[in-house]
Amino acid sequence: LMHTIFLLCGIVAVGFVLVISVYLIISGVPAMKEIGLTDFLLGQTWAPTASDPSYGILPFILTSIYGTAGAVLIGVPIGLMTAIYLAKVANPRMAAVIHTAVELLAGIPSVVYGFFGMLIIVPAIRSMFPGQTIGDSLLAVILILAIMVLPTIVSVSETSLRAVPVSYREASLALGTTPVKTIFKVTVPAAKSGILAGVILGVGRAIGETMAVIMVAGNVVQMPSILGTVRLMTTGIVIEMSYSSGLHRQALFAIGLVLFVFIMIVNIAFTYISRKGVQMERD
Repeated sequence: LMHTIFLLCGIVAVGFVLVISVYLIISGVPAMKEIGLTDFLLGQTWAPTASDPSYGILPFILTSIYGTAGAVLIGVPIGLMTAIYLAKVANPRMAAVIHTAVELLAGIPSVVYGFFGMLIIVPAIRSMFPGQTIGDSLLAVILILAIMVLPTIVSVSETSLRAVPVSYREASLALGTTPVKTIFKVTVPAAKSGILAGVILGVGRAIGETMAVIMVAGNVVQMPSILGTVRLMTTGIVIEMSYSSGLHRQALFAIGLVLFVFIMIVNIAFTYISRKGVQMERD
């Protein structure tokens, strides 16, 4: 009986993915066919309401990639170092304080992050680069996303680091290795799969975030620059879905399909890297 229940739960999970995939394909592929795949993916002009409409989403794609990559470059080192500190270095009292802060970060709604970005990050960027930016920019998006991915990366990485057998650390120290070198040469490589899982979840959070990003990006469709206003794929769908119709609406579903494929590619790539690393260790 329990085996059947577990099997049904697994089938339901797979079924949700299949239903979402089929729905996006049915809704988005017709727009790609009508617009043309090359014009849709590589076009630099998005003007669906113009007299001569254009449906190029290259600015959306590049902005989403740059924003996610920047958030990962900032968030992963900070998150990993925090997880190492909590798992291997911090005393119980300090660990409890940091754990509480991380849990609060995980529980803060996206709109609150957006307000924080509007009131703190955007004015700070505007004052740091006077005359060059209004504050709403790709840089603001990167910073707010880097903060938002921290709880996921810290929690998953810390759990993975704590799961490494103590014998690994004892053996390394017995051979004369310093505690810090033991952490980076023994413990972290042993927890690599779990750390990569945390990074994948963090990337998924960064790619799919909408509310906080829409409040700090400026939402102007143009090729991305670090201090310029931008619009991501998620924000483009949210902003225009309420008044779209016809081909315009289908094009928004097509953007969702591209975003879905992008997330799948990222997950497959990280899974391949993780399995390849495990195989190399076995060899």
